[in-house]
Amino acid sequence: MRIRAEKITWAVRGKPLLADVTLDAPDGTLVGLLGPNGSGKSSLLRVLAGLQRPDSGRVLLDGVDTRSMPRRVLARRLAVVTQHHASDADMSVLDVLLLARIPHRPLLAAGSAADLAAAEQALVDAGLAGFADRRWSTLSGGERQRVDIARALLQQPQVLLLDEPTNHLDVRYQLDLLERLAAGPPTVIAALHDINLAARFCDRIVLLNGGRVVAAGSPAQVLTPARIAEVYEVHAQVDDDPDGRPYVHLRSVVWG
Repeated sequence: MRIRAEKITWAVRGKPLLADVTLDAPDGTLVGLLGPNGSGKSSLLRVLAGLQRPDSGRVLLDGVDTRSMPRRVLARRLAVVTQHHASDADMSVLDVLLLARIPHRPLLAAGSAADLAAAEQALVDAGLAGFADRRWSTLSGGERQRVDIARALLQQPQVLLLDEPTNHLDVRYQLDLLERLAAGPPTVIAALHDINLAARFCDRIVLLNGGRVVAAGSPAQVLTPARIAEVYEVHAQVDDDPDGRPYVHLRSVVWG
């Protein structure tokens, strides 16, 4: 499923968070949002997810304005993982996962055996076999992150939105997650902190600064020394890795 944002503008108490942002994520692509803290990555994801209504602009799923979609329909097509975890309640891990199946069953219907089996398999896929009865409150930050991502994937969305999904994850799980996301099938838009992880795995990169799109395109098109200096205020050398993707060496701070 294709997701597109057109001319999104959003301000809070007169402070612009997003200004005329347009983004396009074709079906099955992994699009990385890059930019320094405060550049608008999280704000844009909130608008794309329908968690925040922009002052102007619109979000389209396969050409249909998401504002015209009932919430339940949208929840079957789109899943989101924010930097705040899915639940603060003292639930079991299995119960947290089963929240993902609610949009797919009739109102007030109980979970099915198929839902239970799918949730248990999601734990295995996330490397969390044996965690079903663990209490949410006992999990580490990395474990919560992995459960939240497993919950979003269990929702079987056609579009998946992720805000800093590699935070709190060990290197092994960062690579495993991004390899899975790059393989599809959902269309994925992920705000990422690590420039080189984005360069290695993303089909497209959208570089944000001050709530505006500075550049959008392939990693090689976007991650140039000049743009990195402009946005991140650091000097960088950009080489090709063995797969022909850019690899960024951060050298020094741009002063003055």
